[in-house]
Amino acid sequence: MVQKAKILLVDDRPENLLALEAILSALDQTLVRASSGEEALKALLTDDFAVILLDVQMPGMDGFETAAHIKRRERTRDIPIIFLTAINHGPHHTFRGYAAGAVDYISKPFDPWVLRAKVSVFVELYMKNCQLREQAALLRLQLEGGNQAETGSGRESAGLLAELSARLAAVEEQAEALSKQLDDDSADAAAVATAAHLERKLTGLRRALDALEPGTGGGSPTLPSQS
Repeated sequence: MVQKAKILLVDDRPENLLALEAILSALDQTLVRASSGEEALKALLTDDFAVILLDVQMPGMDGFETAAHIKRRERTRDIPIIFLTAINHGPHHTFRGYAAGAVDYISKPFDPWVLRAKVSVFVELYMKNCQLREQAALLRLQLEGGNQAETGSGRESAGLLAELSARLAAVEEQAEALSKQLDDDSADAAAVATAAHLERKLTGLRRALDALEPGTGGGSPTLPSQS
């Protein structure tokens, strides 16, 4: 059974954290609170997260500085960050958000349905990524232990590899459809950034899976990160 994904909520105002929990509770995932940038960085030292919702205006370490620290760490640099801000949504702040590595920049007050839908995209990608990594690890063990019951094990490995490839192909098809929808001048920067992030993660997964194909000489590939 795949464990629930963790979503990190970072805001210095308890009422805002409570509101985010109410909005995202329908996703049935694990919601983790952090009331400051420092607290968020501590949480990221020990846990893996599917996505981070990060308030921009916080005392001490603000959202931009927190994001910069997150992106400098190899362990956390690929975790999607959605900025939430009460600051006037002007081009300057939007640019700073994307420059800091955010995949989206949302002004308060925001539509709860829109926020929930955006978060669910990254949760789904995270869960599929985890499933693929676990199955790929199992397949690698089967390939390495192929000396025993070689024929039967080979058939099982080939079947599992085919199943992995089919699952990934389904996600790739969804990502391609999303990219086509955004392939016009009316698409906003946030949606384009989200699509690009999805494509990068899927490309990494496909490379790791291809390396497991017999005859590729890939050995034991390095699988992409969970984000």
